[in-house]
Amino acid sequence: MSARSTDPAQPDLKQRILEAAEHLLEAEGLAALSMREVARRSGVTHQAPYHHFADREAILAELVMRGFTELSARLAQANEQIAAVGRLEAGIASGLAYVGYAIDHPGVFRVMFRPELCDVTRFPEAQKSGSSAYAQLERLVSEIHGADQVATLAMVYWSQVHGLACLVIDGPVGVQLPGAAERRAYARSVLEPFARQMLAPAGQC
Repeated sequence: MSARSTDPAQPDLKQRILEAAEHLLEAEGLAALSMREVARRSGVTHQAPYHHFADREAILAELVMRGFTELSARLAQANEQIAAVGRLEAGIASGLAYVGYAIDHPGVFRVMFRPELCDVTRFPEAQKSGSSAYAQLERLVSEIHGADQVATLAMVYWSQVHGLACLVIDGPVGVQLPGAAERRAYARSVLEPFARQMLAPAGQC
């Protein structure tokens, strides 16, 4: 049986489609991602992806959902370290978890925060996973600064790590440091003084 005659309802086809879509995003960018090209890369007829996804945005929504789920897990792992390593190292670890996800999955990361590309309000599971990731950020702020500081400081932390991630994968930092290990080392060199500043006692900033 040829690859192109594969049953479109088979259990692993959805995963193959998503893997092909993510590979296209990473290697060639969003412009290269089409239902027909995803089908070709998956080795099925051009109609087969429609058995699992209504359109390209539905594929993107699934990738976004999975992206936020993985990001949430990485942030949760960093939060679990607070008692063992202290607030400073846990804060740095959380930032590295965020930037590290962007380094590992730049194509998906570029879509996750672009509602004009994928409107998560149309996809409840994607929206839910995004909320879960943000909840981990709020948890970090609550545990290292206190619950009364969440509303004020959560956006400060998010702005820092998101801006850094964008500079690393798409900005001048990424041009200067093309390797993943170099990018992670640079991220830590930026996140450490930021975390120290955020945790400095009042009046010592």
